[in-house]
Amino acid sequence: MDFKEEIYLIIKELENNGRYAENKNYCQHGNTTVYKHCVNVTLTSCKMVKYFKWQINKESLIRGALLHDYFLYDWHDKDSSHRLHGFHHPKRALENAKKDFCLNEIEENIILRHMFPLTLIPPSTKEAWIVCIADKWCAIVEILSAIKSKVKGTKKNVNRIMCSKFFSV
Repeated sequence: MDFKEEIYLIIKELENNGRYAENKNYCQHGNTTVYKHCVNVTLTSCKMVKYFKWQINKESLIRGALLHDYFLYDWHDKDSSHRLHGFHHPKRALENAKKDFCLNEIEENIILRHMFPLTLIPPSTKEAWIVCIADKWCAIVEILSAIKSKVKGTKKNVNRIMCSKFFSV
């Protein structure tokens, strides 16, 4: 099965069995929702794996990447509970994911450690390292895309193209 098909099936499972679709309501970087960001990170992670021919647990990588920002709030809202979001959201995402889904150790490690080096403890699995790197790449692309659209005065969003173009396979 193609990794895009696997991603689609896992997204449907997460939407049907949890609150995953709520991520469409929250802004992440620039014009990108948390939902779209997580899909971008998942696609980029899978493309990295395919490009480098790494042997990993693909289902855990996909589930962990899709759930890595499952904090379920808009961190841009003025709210004291959102202070220092970058440091605290991995734990909140893990708590929410554990409430809604059964997770294995790889998926937990991806969610909890994806903000390294901002959070001091590094990932301990290959899958978590891959998502950690893909997350940084996609965040940069999403932010630059938002800046570019503001400068050019257009709403065009090139996140999907840029996040997956780097690893064209």
